[in-house]
This record gives sequence, structure tokens and C-alpha cells, in this order.
Amino acid sequence: MTPQLPYADIVEIFRRFHEAEPEPKGELDHVNAYTLVVAVALSAQATDAGVNRATRELFKIADTPEKMLELGEDGLIEHIKTIGLYRNKAKNVIKLSRILVEEHGGVVPSSRAALQALPGVGRKTANVVLNMWWGYPAQAVDTHIFRVANRTGLAPGRDVVAVERNVEDQVPAEYQHHAHHWLILHGRYHCKARKPQCPTCLIRDICLFEDKTQ
Repeated sequence: MTPQLPYADIVEIFRRFHEAEPEPKGELDHVNAYTLVVAVALSAQATDAGVNRATRELFKIADTPEKMLELGEDGLIEHIKTIGLYRNKAKNVIKLSRILVEEHGGVVPSSRAALQALPGVGRKTANVVLNMWWGYPAQAVDTHIFRVANRTGLAPGRDVVAVERNVEDQVPAEYQHHAHHWLILHGRYHCKARKPQCPTCLIRDICLFEDKTQ
């Protein structure tokens, strides 16, 4: 496993990220907390761009759990059938919408436990919603963050939970809120799985990755 970077290097990494992009944004389109929950749930094993194409028209007619229940599972499937695992995802969206209406008055809850109790919502999804909607510094570790954290030495860990805990422990408080998005965007566009773009990387001189590309 890659060694842990020292505090000073981590501060410098996030100083550079902040300088390059002071207000990083998530790339899933949404109009409220409910549509964010749905979009993130649909994004499992799918690209953000693919989800956005599918939800563009969907959210015009179903932007609340009540409207989603009116649309129904078959109607939902017509909108999301271009997304992988769409049948199972449609079932979960309808189930979570019913729970939101029956148990939460149609309002998306703001605790991780209550969010994770919704069908199709795991810890990562809950953390994305907490971070993007409520501004809570939750660290949603996806494949990009897991790769960047381990390659660079920023927050190495053997599994996603270990990396999440380490990101929370290692990232300075002033950078916690946006850390999730900076790391995702860095992994998606620079520190790619197969062909990392090391020559143009902002943090090349700090990163501990041994197989840097030239």
C-alpha cells in the first residue's frame, strides 16, 4: 500500500485544487433534494452524462415523490431504460418515493441513517446527498476517489470505508466540504484508471504514484 503523505503535502494538494477550481460542482443534474437522491441512485454503474440524458425530461414531470408515484414504475422505466440495471433502479425509486411520502411527509431526510434506510440508497449515495444538498462535509468514496486516495498517498485504505475514514482524518477542515468533488474530478479527468495524465497533473511533484506516465 502507498505510504501516507504528511500533513504539509496534503495541505498543498488542496491549496492547488482550490486555486484551480474554488467552487467545484457535482455533475449530476437535479432541481431539489429529491431529484438529487433519484439521480445519485440511478448513477450506480452508469455515467453522470448518461443519467443526465435520462433525467432531463423525467424531472420536468416528476420532481417530487408524489409526482413520481403518479408516473408509476412503467412510466419511469420509459425514461430511464437507457441506464444500466434500469428495471431494478425503477423499482427502488418507486419504493423510496413511497417511503418518503408515507414516513417523511414527502421530504428527504437529512441524516445518513434515514437516507440509507431508503431502497437503493447506500452509504455513498447518502454521503453525496448530505454533501451536495446540505453542505455537510461527508466524503462519498467512489472508484475515482478510491484510486486517487491510494495512488497519491493522500488517504490510502484497503476498502472504500477505510478510505472514507482516512479522507475525513487527513483532509484539513477548511477543505473538507469540497474535498469530495475535487478528488472525483481529479480522478475522472486527470488521474484516470488506465492512462493517468501525469505530465499535466497539478500535484505530480507531490504524488507518490510510482508508475507515472511521461
